[in-house]
Amino acid sequence: MPTQRDLYEVLGVARNASDEDIKRAYRSLARKYHPDVVRDGNKAAAEAHFKEINEAYSVLSDAEKRTHYDRFGSVPGAAGPGGHGFGAGFGGEGIGDIFDLFFGAASAGGRRRAGPPRGSDLRYDIEITYDEVLHGVERQITFKHLARCNACRGTGSADGQGPVQCPDCRGSGQVRSVRQTPIGPFMATGPCGKCAGSGGIVAHPCKTCKGSGRRDEVTHVDVKIPPGVDEGARVRFAGMGEAGERGGENGDLYVYINIQPHRIFDREGADLHCDAAISFTQAALGAKLEIDALDGPVIVEIGAGTQTGTTYRIAGRGLPHMRGGGRGDLIVDVHVRVPKKLTRKQRELLEEFARAGGEDVEDKGFFKRVKEAFGGE
Repeated sequence: MPTQRDLYEVLGVARNASDEDIKRAYRSLARKYHPDVVRDGNKAAAEAHFKEINEAYSVLSDAEKRTHYDRFGSVPGAAGPGGHGFGAGFGGEGIGDIFDLFFGAASAGGRRRAGPPRGSDLRYDIEITYDEVLHGVERQITFKHLARCNACRGTGSADGQGPVQCPDCRGSGQVRSVRQTPIGPFMATGPCGKCAGSGGIVAHPCKTCKGSGRRDEVTHVDVKIPPGVDEGARVRFAGMGEAGERGGENGDLYVYINIQPHRIFDREGADLHCDAAISFTQAALGAKLEIDALDGPVIVEIGAGTQTGTTYRIAGRGLPHMRGGGRGDLIVDVHVRVPKKLTRKQRELLEEFARAGGEDVEDKGFFKRVKEAFGGE
């Protein structure tokens, strides 16, 4: 990751922040700094900041990457702030540099790919409701990215001929040099400085894209989100990321799904949970309770003698299973509500009820026992 700022600082969270804190901070910043939202000020700066926010979230929202970052201060596979990524610390050289130093780049994991570099992958976040999880939804997203330049057809060359072989590396993208080490000289292999490792150079750069083969473009994409989608699910659009320089392969677009919390329901897989408060008379005598499910009202038969903590399961009234197979269940957790104050009439009736059951109503702990029996405080 190219950013030099601390990733926690980028998102404005503490190092011990929970996953939910990180997600909440990311959503807030993404809404604030999305390039399509920023009306005033420097658009380029907003885009750079938005990209930095996305990069920070992609690391801190991944448990394995976050653990690595917390331990080493860098992102796996990339040079982190103030370091060389994983394996740094041998005389100032990273592990990849050590292999290059002794054996050349080919021995450090295969010959580096020559040719135009691949474009960056892009991330876009969509927030949907529980109702949209139930039925599925189609959204159109709009985003700005680097697309292939039409003037030069992505070659970066004004004459459309594309890059010519780099004279320094002869098209390999790699050059060799002798490096002096404490134990003597060694042959090292690295990216060619003239062509930046691409193996080719543009003799006559395109005036529109200045030889990069890319230009800014706004793209619209329709995203079909199926019923039952999970939080954090992603949809991949191959080749719809940023175009590579000078005709390089396009990156991909990843659309991530975030689900808004519901004011009534909590989700557990395809099941939905909700709380229902009933009176102690309803608990004692039984009752019919109407619950507003996502797809309409449902009647719950409360049995006589129901206690606090009793659960009722209504089959097939939860969310769809992602891979078919019907829907989950609606699970109602019942809590008995005991009044803190009683009218004289209510008290008389309860005392009569107590006497009928053989209880001593003069006992000052009588109502306390009533509350305890029905789960009251």
